[in-house]
Amino acid sequence: MSRPNLLNRLTFRQLQVFQAVHRQQSYSRAAEQLGLTQPAVSAQIRQLEQALEQSLFKYAGKTLHILPAADALANSVQSIFGEVSSLQMELSEIAGTIRGELNLAAVSTAQYVVPHILARFRARYPEVSVRLRVCNRGQALERLAERRDDLVIMGMVPDDANLAFMPILDNELIPVAWPGHPLLEVKGITLEDLAQYYMLMREPGSGTRTAFEEFAARERVSLRHTLELGSNEAIKQGVMAHLGVAILPRLSVQLELASGLLASPSLPGFPLRRSWCTVYPKDRYPTPVTELFLRFVRELLPELNAHFSAPMEPIPGHSVACLPLATEQ
Repeated sequence: MSRPNLLNRLTFRQLQVFQAVHRQQSYSRAAEQLGLTQPAVSAQIRQLEQALEQSLFKYAGKTLHILPAADALANSVQSIFGEVSSLQMELSEIAGTIRGELNLAAVSTAQYVVPHILARFRARYPEVSVRLRVCNRGQALERLAERRDDLVIMGMVPDDANLAFMPILDNELIPVAWPGHPLLEVKGITLEDLAQYYMLMREPGSGTRTAFEEFAARERVSLRHTLELGSNEAIKQGVMAHLGVAILPRLSVQLELASGLLASPSLPGFPLRRSWCTVYPKDRYPTPVTELFLRFVRELLPELNAHFSAPMEPIPGHSVACLPLATEQ
């Protein structure tokens, strides 16, 4: 007896729920992501398994195991949703408007750059809905592994052949101290001299902290005196309060340097140069909106580099009205 036609038995909702469970490797986390109850997720997966006449997942204790049929289905679902997304984009182009969603995650240091990109992107494509989550590097890696975003914007991309990435802008890390700090009057200071003071650091997992610790290790300088603060803003305030010195992204302290609230001593080996990059798994087919955003960023790179390498000044106009479209309610 032939199998029933799947076209008559599958629903997009079943496939959406399946994709969430497969990526999260958990019914409860998938339910939380989708805003459903766990029994509702279980019911959708059970109906899907009945339609396929194949088991997809199996619990052993509290561990959810992914069965071969689930991996095969996941590849097809990715292609199906990619085709639907392409259709949506094509219909939007026919109608003269580009619509869709763009879900981004960015490490906290990139928050000084990403809004400038999004402002220009929204000016050209006002009906694309954009969501941005700011997190530290450890959280960004976790989100990347769980495929929770269309793109992750981060520095220090893992050495992983399964990741596709595109550098978008240099991230220069520089030493900062309060004006009048004793080291500012000394010529030829070294990292060892700076490390005699309390070093204000981000939490473990921060890309800035990791980059600086790796540099200090290469220079054989021990960071004996450290204080951990939870954000770049807290570290800036700590330096201005004479709590300690720090290594911070240049873009995060440009205003304070220009106004004289902070100073940057000259140190050999600095600035440390990294690049912010857009990153996504190669086996996750980019949505049309994601491809549109990547193409837009490539076009914008010369302008971005020119703006952020120049002295701080108001950004030129780019047709952003900061008002919703007249048709929005």
